[in-house]
Amino acid sequence: MSKKILILPGDGVGPEIVAEAEKVLAALRGDFGLDVATEHALIGGAATDAKGAPLPADTLALAREADAILMGAVGGPKWDDIERELRPERGLLAIRSALGLFANLRPAILYPQLASASALKPEVVAGLDIMIVRELTGGIYFGAPRGIEGEPGERRGYNTLVYSEPEVERIGRLAFDIAGKRDGRLTSVDKANVLEVSELWRETMTTLAEDYPGVELSHMYVDNAAMQLVRAPKQFDVVVTGNMFGDILSDCAAMLTGSIGMLPSASLDERAKGLYEPVHGSAPDIAGQGKANPLATILSLAMLLRYTLAEADLADRVQAAVGKVLDEGLRTPDIHTDGTRVAGTSEMGDAVVAALHAAA
Repeated sequence: MSKKILILPGDGVGPEIVAEAEKVLAALRGDFGLDVATEHALIGGAATDAKGAPLPADTLALAREADAILMGAVGGPKWDDIERELRPERGLLAIRSALGLFANLRPAILYPQLASASALKPEVVAGLDIMIVRELTGGIYFGAPRGIEGEPGERRGYNTLVYSEPEVERIGRLAFDIAGKRDGRLTSVDKANVLEVSELWRETMTTLAEDYPGVELSHMYVDNAAMQLVRAPKQFDVVVTGNMFGDILSDCAAMLTGSIGMLPSASLDERAKGLYEPVHGSAPDIAGQGKANPLATILSLAMLLRYTLAEADLADRVQAAVGKVLDEGLRTPDIHTDGTRVAGTSEMGDAVVAALHAAA
């Protein structure tokens, strides 16, 4: 039976980068017989403009029916001053919550061709391959009560950081499973020296470790983890952490790879249904200029193939095609260095498709 993929281009450069991933998807259908059907819908600012909500009911209905979702990016200054519940980011938070996408997987992999583009010395980052597992539907982003109250000049804002033991156990088991399939090392990041919620997090992870004798568990405070990511990033294999800490650390890890434009992500439910998107934002400053890097979106498609469609061979082919394009010296402006050739968004996508065709 054909699998259904819902495509949500979103805002800013989203439509441009998603279009390149769709070219790759078409090549996989034509050359390798991938049996998928696609539908398109609105999310984010584009949805607010057209339908008055960042996650329209028809988009959510299609998302529930789909096997997987491929998204571009949401947001932009155009919507910064509108009512909070209508802002593009609320649509992203809402779809994650509605679909139970509790686990965010963010690989930070340095392609050897891009070692010189990293902000760190090549010897520090060469061979980098980290998987950050971020809890996505709990923590301070969703905790209640929350709000702003009081009279002007004396107002106070408040948010609630809360995790239940089942929430921590659920993300922990996934992280242990992933670590068991990699190098067998899991670092749990928290702030247990000052936060009670982190005490519960650490105790739960420690208890879980008894069920995974093949995985070495270590604990690290979030401030130290941020420093260690810059000092010696290759000490990490799999990192598991809460929503806010994971949001920050994954973006930090992104820049170790040379460009946030190279990093994909997956947000999964308990049955491996997922929403796949690049880590970078909507980049409204370059929207429509053909400068955006589509490789993170193409690699997000590779993750979709691997985790939801169980097409590991096709995922490997897409990743290999991206590597071949980088070997050929093509670079979008964000990863351009001396000795390489600047390519636009569409040219980069076409090159990946050509590499797939050649391999076929």
